Amino acid sequence: MLFNFFKNSQSASENIKFNSSWCVAYGKIDNLTSDIIWQDQQFTVISELDKLAISDSKRFVIVGDIWLSNRGELLQKLGIKINHTCSDQKIVAQLWEKYNSECLNLLLGIFGLVVWDCEKQELYLIRDAIGGRTLYYTTTGLTYWIAPKLRTLTPYRSNNLDLVALRDYLCCAFVPGERTLWQDIKEIRPGSFLKIPSHKVDDYWQLKEQIIDTNQPLEWYSENLRFLLEQVVKEYLPENQPIGIFLSGGLDSSSITALAAKLHSAPIHTYSIHFGAETANELEFSNLVSQHCQTQQHILEISFRDMWEHLRETMAYLDDPIGDPLTVPNLLIGRIARENVQITLNGEGGDPCFGGPKNQPMLINSLYGSINNQDSLQAYLTSFQKCALDLPQLLKPEIWQSLKNESSVFYHDLNTDINYLNRLMFLNIKFKGADQILTKVNNLTQAVDLQGLSPLFDQRIVALSMQIPPEYKLSGVEEKAVLKKAVSDILPDSIIHRPKSGMMVPVQLGFRKYWQRKARKLLLNRNSEISAYINQDILRNWLDFKGDIWGRYGVKLWLLVSLEIWLQMNKNTLDK
Repeated sequence: MLFNFFKNSQSASENIKFNSSWCVAYGKIDNLTSDIIWQDQQFTVISELDKLAISDSKRFVIVGDIWLSNRGELLQKLGIKINHTCSDQKIVAQLWEKYNSECLNLLLGIFGLVVWDCEKQELYLIRDAIGGRTLYYTTTGLTYWIAPKLRTLTPYRSNNLDLVALRDYLCCAFVPGERTLWQDIKEIRPGSFLKIPSHKVDDYWQLKEQIIDTNQPLEWYSENLRFLLEQVVKEYLPENQPIGIFLSGGLDSSSITALAAKLHSAPIHTYSIHFGAETANELEFSNLVSQHCQTQQHILEISFRDMWEHLRETMAYLDDPIGDPLTVPNLLIGRIARENVQITLNGEGGDPCFGGPKNQPMLINSLYGSINNQDSLQAYLTSFQKCALDLPQLLKPEIWQSLKNESSVFYHDLNTDINYLNRLMFLNIKFKGADQILTKVNNLTQAVDLQGLSPLFDQRIVALSMQIPPEYKLSGVEEKAVLKKAVSDILPDSIIHRPKSGMMVPVQLGFRKYWQRKARKLLLNRNSEISAYINQDILRNWLDFKGDIWGRYGVKLWLLVSLEIWLQMNKNTLDK
């Protein structure tokens, strides 16, 4: 279902079925009556009833997507008997009435919500601490439109791109920070709330380095981590219902699988993928974990044809542009999982929190940066291995000139005085976690009517990770030592000690052998959406793989193909 206000916007995605999304407006609205479910003087709610709750005093109205992992504890705090009829929205409404914005420190879970204070005529826009849900708002016009989906705000924005956001997407394959690709839409940051009409932004939770005791051994930290992991995973498991887990066979997803097997009495379904006989796979490891944990294993083969044919709907469902090749596999495996379960867990968060190997190039640069003359920001952007070094040639000259001196959203956090490894992981949690990983999980699981949860990105796990000395996370070639020790008794040694390889999607082979003609037609079309910004000569070289010494053109082409399709799918034909 789409609300009536969106039915007039004809887009290239009109044949794709979208789940309904709530929306609220602050200010005067015209020509809209049928979809309004609640209205005050300046505040209008356009939603389904299960997204709305009103406090007992009628002063506070809550609208949002809310999943609370500690709902039992919160019900006790409110003096309400634990039952399943009180919605999470209602819990927040009652807590807000009792504690006002201070109640945000009590909430554990994922949420994007708004609170309307009828008495003070104030609106709060709030996002959970880590960024498991998204929340956007328009920045132009007399009326603020707020929604958890960018797509919902299509009728209230122009087609003008934010060029800084475009630059950042080309560097990272996602848009970091409060910017979006649309010039007149911003995103609420994790752990913060925006108050309207004052436009004051407050942080109710901030990630901080808090190393408590450097004299404690690795075992002490691993025991604390194990205790907390069991608590979190237990809260995430649905009572007396089967659970699904996306299992790659790496340490992170294997740890979640083993913990679920230990704690859950209902069936556990695990889901693994591979890309056919032409490419290497990790099924040896995922099958080993499945057998060890006695799960019901499901294996999905994804062909190169599947990758291309499902990219258009994937980019439509993503809402935010994300140029990660795993997006299509995530959608397809979610669709398979929905046949068996309603809730899935994953291993996302292990690398940002516990020291994955992708931090090693940056650690090396910190030692030898003075030799290669590369500053920390340039090194960090290069570490994404996307288009950072190509920007002067990739972007049209006038666009590059307007951007080359623009500051980076990463600069401040990259130059703080905390431990260098923790600084890198802080960046990855704050930006890559919230703006790519969790956004991807949220949107693609919702697209197939699943609830996707990431235990290793739980607020408590993230906070604990910043209390652990860096040498217990990544030290030389030893990665995630504290996590390995925490789960060493519930996983085979071959999983604990295998080197990190990552889920590699064979996009290089895909473009060379299967997608080159399609990509050429898409990217080199003079009427393409990106043609106004991108130098197509460099794309011709990439499509012909000229000078591709390191085999990176496939990743860059996927990023650009994803962007072009995303722009096509989201173009507003009712441009202002």
